[in-house]
Amino acid sequence: MNTTIRKMNIEDKYTVIEMMKVFYTSPAVLSNGSEEIFENDVENCINDSPYLEGYVFENFEEIQGYAMIAKSFSTEFGKPCIWIEDLYIKEEYRSMGIGSEFFEYIQEKYLNCIFRLEVEEENEKAIRVYKKCGFEVLPYMEMKK
Repeated sequence: MNTTIRKMNIEDKYTVIEMMKVFYTSPAVLSNGSEEIFENDVENCINDSPYLEGYVFENFEEIQGYAMIAKSFSTEFGKPCIWIEDLYIKEEYRSMGIGSEFFEYIQEKYLNCIFRLEVEEENEKAIRVYKKCGFEVLPYMEMKK
């Protein structure tokens, strides 16, 4: 499979928003998001926000999926932290190694960082992929306000 990973650009905006709508209404995500949030997220990805980066996965025919990462610092681990916020691959392109390829790509780009992500317990297929890529389950309860 010839998949290219590249930074998200303005031409990708509506395709990515359509994928976000699918992703955020799936069992993989607890919140449904909103059009306003999706627009804001994509705008931050394409406008060089220091906090958020967006990527698309594509072959010669179409965009296969997208990912968004957020940058922070982990005092717990004493190094920069890359949060994989969104990782979505269209159903017809799943199980082709695109997710694993993205993890390799982002880990090579951000050396000496800790990588974190959230996953729903029911998303067993994703958990298997994440574990295969070296992620470990942390026994945390996350809170928000």
